[in-house]
Amino acid sequence: MVSETHRAIQGVWSIESARVIASLARIVRDVGLAEELAQDALLAALEQWPEQGIPDNPAAWLTAAAKHRAINLLRRGKMLERKHAELGYDLDSQNEPERLLARLQAELDDDVGDDLLRLIFTSCHPVLSTEARVALTLRLLGGLSTDEIARAFLVPESTIAQRIVRAKRTLAEKHVPYEVPRGEELEARLASVLEVIYLIFNEGYSATAGQDCMRPALSEEALRLGRVLAGICPQEPEVHGLVALMELNASRAAARVNAAGEPILLLEQDRGRWDQLLISRGLAALAHAEALDQPPGPYLLQGAITACHARARTPDTTDWARIAALYEQLGALLKSPVVELNRAVAVSMSEGPAAGLALVDALLPEPTLRHYHLLPAARAELLEKLGRFAEARTEFERAALMTQNARQRERLQQRARSCGRG
Repeated sequence: MVSETHRAIQGVWSIESARVIASLARIVRDVGLAEELAQDALLAALEQWPEQGIPDNPAAWLTAAAKHRAINLLRRGKMLERKHAELGYDLDSQNEPERLLARLQAELDDDVGDDLLRLIFTSCHPVLSTEARVALTLRLLGGLSTDEIARAFLVPESTIAQRIVRAKRTLAEKHVPYEVPRGEELEARLASVLEVIYLIFNEGYSATAGQDCMRPALSEEALRLGRVLAGICPQEPEVHGLVALMELNASRAAARVNAAGEPILLLEQDRGRWDQLLISRGLAALAHAEALDQPPGPYLLQGAITACHARARTPDTTDWARIAALYEQLGALLKSPVVELNRAVAVSMSEGPAAGLALVDALLPEPTLRHYHLLPAARAELLEKLGRFAEARTEFERAALMTQNARQRERLQQRARSCGRG
């Protein structure tokens, strides 16, 4: 059926779009144009695959179609002048355009280096604001919609859309080079790159919308980018801290949902299903970061928090006091209400629900948490533990109304119905 083919196309696109865009951006030197060309390939697939069938290698088909479109664009004279300037060709010669096209075709077939890493550093160039860098890279590399990015930032969707449009225009106007920077420039752009990678990972690890709790392809791509980055930045503790954080979180993926796809809370997970290889890799990355003996940054601290869970064989042996202390350090660095909410939960586990609830209630006036479903969800958990069931039910219901993820909504509604009955 056509609908099944369309779903297959969207599945391929969600995984491969970043690679297609990155490959094109290396050639056309314009991320906005590269995305347009990739979208053209997607449209071609939507037109041809329902009639011709899905190709044996759909990702290669999309890439080839997009590259063919780029060559056609060049052949019609678009971008030749720019390429002439970049490559030093003399377009006065009648044969030079064809020679230039031949050289470009060779470049299109050259996959030396990591195009995705080039794309992420280009998207995070200092000519853009931090917010624009993150939004654009999530759009291009994570394949996230503007709505999904907006929820990640807790800002209106229109704001994200404007950031992305302006970012593409700025990169084109400034002729930003498509490359991985070195030296001081690399260090300056590293923080926003790490933020982007982690947001991509989080969207895969805990999807903000849709029917599924997780999008494994996004998490795997973020992990891959993090590992590559760690390889070229061996002395950067925050890079290794982020890799540790992602590895340790990813180790729990198989235990996070049941057979029906419903989410399972951390303390209720079967720890025998946690991936010990990923845990070992995460703890090794954390040890590497700590051995660099520099003041801990936010990713190293979050990696250390996640390591406390990974080292605990049972929920009862979790070092919640250390987790609360690490969240306090993290809060001092980030000044984030979300971090404070997490600290409140840790305090509730180490000092009791009343202590945690006092910290959660102090966050209720925080405007950035007004539509954050985890605030009423956390409050509901603590109220239930304190036997305040009517209030807890109200908070569970409020949290269910806020979330855009269907699985999370179902779980919260179930918690509201069963509150005080167990």
